[in-house]
Amino acid sequence: MQLRRRLARKRRRHQQPEETIEERSLLMRLNVIYGFVFLAFVSLILRLGYLQVVNGPYYQTAAMTTTMQKIPVLPARGRIYDNNGNLLAYDEPYYSVFLTQLKNVHQNLQQISVFLAPGFNTTPDKILKTIHQQKNYATIRLFRNISNQQLAFVTENQSRLPGVTVELDSQRRYTNADLAGHVLGFVRPITAQTKAHYVDKLGYLPNQKVGQSGIELQYEKLLQGKTGYQLVKVNNKGTSMQRIGLDPAPVGGRNLQLTIDGRVQASTQESIMTMIDHSKYKKTINDAAAVMLDVKTGGVLALASYPYYDPNWYTVAGRLKSHLHYLNTSGAQENNVIQNPNYPGSTVKPANLITGLETGAITPGTAYYVPYSIHISSATKHDDAPHGFVNNVKAVAVSSDVFFYQLGLRIGGWLGASPNYGGAPAGGVSIQTWRNTYFARGLVKLFEGERRLGMGQLTHIDLPGEEAGRFYMMDARKNYAAVPFPLEKAKEDLNKQHRFVNYSTPVSLALSAIGQEQQFTPIQLAQYVATIANNGTKLQPHLLKAVLESGIEQHLTPAVKVIRTNPKKIQDKLNFNLRYLHLAQQGMYGVCNDTYGTAYADFRSAPYKAAGKTGTADIYLNGVHMTNSVFIAYAPYKNPQVAVAVMVPGGGYGAQSAALVARQMLDSYFKEQHEFFPKNQWTSSSVPSDWKLRPAYTNVEKAY
Repeated sequence: MQLRRRLARKRRRHQQPEETIEERSLLMRLNVIYGFVFLAFVSLILRLGYLQVVNGPYYQTAAMTTTMQKIPVLPARGRIYDNNGNLLAYDEPYYSVFLTQLKNVHQNLQQISVFLAPGFNTTPDKILKTIHQQKNYATIRLFRNISNQQLAFVTENQSRLPGVTVELDSQRRYTNADLAGHVLGFVRPITAQTKAHYVDKLGYLPNQKVGQSGIELQYEKLLQGKTGYQLVKVNNKGTSMQRIGLDPAPVGGRNLQLTIDGRVQASTQESIMTMIDHSKYKKTINDAAAVMLDVKTGGVLALASYPYYDPNWYTVAGRLKSHLHYLNTSGAQENNVIQNPNYPGSTVKPANLITGLETGAITPGTAYYVPYSIHISSATKHDDAPHGFVNNVKAVAVSSDVFFYQLGLRIGGWLGASPNYGGAPAGGVSIQTWRNTYFARGLVKLFEGERRLGMGQLTHIDLPGEEAGRFYMMDARKNYAAVPFPLEKAKEDLNKQHRFVNYSTPVSLALSAIGQEQQFTPIQLAQYVATIANNGTKLQPHLLKAVLESGIEQHLTPAVKVIRTNPKKIQDKLNFNLRYLHLAQQGMYGVCNDTYGTAYADFRSAPYKAAGKTGTADIYLNGVHMTNSVFIAYAPYKNPQVAVAVMVPGGGYGAQSAALVARQMLDSYFKEQHEFFPKNQWTSSSVPSDWKLRPAYTNVEKAY
């Protein structure tokens, strides 16, 4: 045991010198490192002292004489495409000269204006006036769309123009001029009237442009994008800027794809112009409207309001002034498809036929002998011809007024009207009692039957400014003039008091049944005929097909990312008796396909089968009696795809003007779809490349 201890002590004595040498070597290395660290800190302290003591005043002055500013950078507005991917609206880039309102820059405005004026062929006073007009803007646009020579002039003299820069700018352009102008609308600067909404409420910059009408206004929030900000370092004299970066960067607006078919839209606008140019009513036609709906989705494939206008007039500098007279006198700024309701005439007869069948006023087997005229109370009302015995289907096909006079009178409890007798109230009641009860209930039934199909009420199409329709009745106290019929109040009074006090006449029932006591817009008529084609399913008309990611594609491709689609919206499913509905549809088929049909001459050569209804209403334009030409249709008759409505005030009979336009619209659609027509008549889905050379663009303004 002792021997082991002695050996262990001996081993430790032999190992001790080696451990001491290693420790000393490590210590020396650490001392060297500490020395370098010490010298580095000493160097930093000396440098800091030098900066603070020797150069301190310089850096203090620099910090006090430079500031950071955020200059707004406007986003690119979203593009708009048609149903086939054709570009309809976009921002066209160019260079403009801007003045950024830096600190103290106002001290140099006179000098800047004097220096710039010769290079831009203007005067210093005009430049100063431009600056004053935009004094509340962070950046002021001095000159837009400058030439290469002007760009070089500003760039080369940057040191003499504090705050003046050349920046990429843009103006809104509409690719095909007046094509779908009333659909697209246009953009304009924020005005004093709209400042409270856009600037104060929504936080827009005062110099942003916003949608003024059409899709540009309807989807302003999607199209506008988000403003970004450029960080710049500026000295206190305002004579130099250093760009730091974007924080945040601007975000471009969303691109939109519409349901509009550019090819059909072009054909529609051309058809209206051609019809007017060749019409014997050319001098009395001041406006017209036409619309086509996709029966399966409610998408608007074409929407044309005549007179047309070019949205570029509002957005391209210097163009508006030369067109102001036309715009202010022609009515081109109004959208006649969704505004200015007018008398629909006999186009309401299919709807009223269904109401007559539902109320029991007539039956599926009803047939009237139709003379040339009948007496209604003390008035005499005529038909176009003595049609003889007419049943429900033929009454629609030949558009017999006398048949529908009788239908309206029976719904309102006025019986016995004939060529020799004016009829009398049902139940032997007094005239006033009849007015307040039978008549009021009858008129409510007729108008409600029309309204449920889309007539008289807003369709809620995604366009601003849509107007509802109007309902009327004659007033004996006012020499039988037409006065508004308060439909909702009449319903309420009849429900609560079982009477609605009025002073009308049985003639109002007769005229309501043929579309002379109500006013509707073409979009309402289109929704109505599409609902008939859809067997009672009423879809909301719409123009937006899809919202797309931002991009600069000239033509949409499948690779473009879709943010969301706009699905069809079912507004109602009308529980029609299908037998009654089919009678109305058969009558509309006869209009276009039976030899006695009122639009047979217009459709007999069509390679497809359409169902339609003509309408001819008495109207007054500027105090002169004229007729409103109206036509509605859907096609093909079996498995309908599209529905159309056309209205031409002052255009004569429905078959003379409106039906001609509708036929061309349907032809254009099926040629593009490569259906029914021979292959040599098929067309592409692109907008005609020579659109700006066609009369629908070149000749419109000449008429005014």
